[in-house]
Amino acid sequence: MKPVSRAGGLAFALAAIVAILDQAAKSWIVDGLRLTPGVPQPLFGPLRLTLVENAGVSFGLLQSGGWARWALAGFALTVAAALAWWVRRAERLYTGVALGLVIGGAIGNFLDRVRFGTVVDFVDVTQLRFPWVFNLADSAITIGIVLLLIEGLFTGKRETA
Repeated sequence: MKPVSRAGGLAFALAAIVAILDQAAKSWIVDGLRLTPGVPQPLFGPLRLTLVENAGVSFGLLQSGGWARWALAGFALTVAAALAWWVRRAERLYTGVALGLVIGGAIGNFLDRVRFGTVVDFVDVTQLRFPWVFNLADSAITIGIVLLLIEGLFTGKRETA
């Protein structure tokens, strides 16, 4: 088996950092602050902390319960494992950063489904007309996907003449 590339090592380290920070923030929200679900707590400007238990996927889409909890947890774990396999041999550090963010976010939300049965969301900027409450893992996944799209658009393989 080939060794993990430098970009792959960066991805794994970043994924671990994202998952740890995500879980620490959620523990602070759930256990430290003991927010009442659905009751916004102003932080500063348009930023509020609002505890939302999300049984669906990112940004509260596809709400479900029961067996779907485990299906969504399994999906998150499968995505993280597939991306981990891919990133092992990534050549670009940019790719490592992007995939590390997605893997870490997927693991963070997976851990929520296992621990709580739902994903803990708390970042509330609905005053800016953004309709969803989200978490650090969702943010990491979104940023990682945007970075992958940018990479695909601007650093694709060039044809040689």
